[in-house]
Amino acid sequence: MTSNLLQDSRIRSVAWRDLTRLAWWEIVEELTLSLPWLVLSLWLAARALYLPAAGASFVFYLTGLRQVHNAFHFTLGLPRWASDAVMLTLSVGMLGSMHAVRFNHMRHHRHCMADDDVEAMSATMGAWRALLTGRLFPIRMHTQALRGANRNQRRWIIAELAANVVWVALVFLVLRVPALRYHVGAMVLGQCLSSFFCVWTVHHGCDPSHTLARTLRNRLKSFVTFNMFFHDEHHLFPQVPTCRLATLAERIDVAAPGRDHQAVF
Repeated sequence: MTSNLLQDSRIRSVAWRDLTRLAWWEIVEELTLSLPWLVLSLWLAARALYLPAAGASFVFYLTGLRQVHNAFHFTLGLPRWASDAVMLTLSVGMLGSMHAVRFNHMRHHRHCMADDDVEAMSATMGAWRALLTGRLFPIRMHTQALRGANRNQRRWIIAELAANVVWVALVFLVLRVPALRYHVGAMVLGQCLSSFFCVWTVHHGCDPSHTLARTLRNRLKSFVTFNMFFHDEHHLFPQVPTCRLATLAERIDVAAPGRDHQAVF
């Protein structure tokens, strides 16, 4: 689908390769982006301040998604083995197998919003239905990945799921730290809400033959969402890391003035 959109000579003319190179400090920033929010959420939960802890957990999940999403596309400025390690680490931190999510995400890019696009299962639903069916989303993502993954991918998926089992057992049977129990519960909820916040918000109402995804053109909204909603630009140029998508959006607007945009919110 993306290749069809790139038939537009204006889009093909956009310079993007220089945006793929990250400085060392940008790599460090990307790798530590979610850490302060994890620490803050655990600190608040340890003091039974669960409402503000939930806000911090939400931002941790959002920034963790940014990190793992860049790892999916190997745009963190790291060698492949290090990107795999990032996915493994965040698999435990956010629950689930991020290699399973990557398997479906790569299919999503190749067959965006097609019948077999499990990641986009909520895109054609109404908002409430997308929210209510979100509890099935992680199950379908992992089932599809285990069925279709190659041997190496399946090994990663099984290893990450096993690490999750060990981690959850430690939290509830050995460590018994209330803040860690809270964190596991918050991540379970995050997994169930992913279909709505990460997929429905950026794809609902889109026509794959014209516009695959929604985007933003508001600096404040982009700042508070950590540039995660430049999704149209991401589908056009998935090799560009998230931290450079705002610049890419500006270049696209210059190259294709008047191009139709659908706003995320």
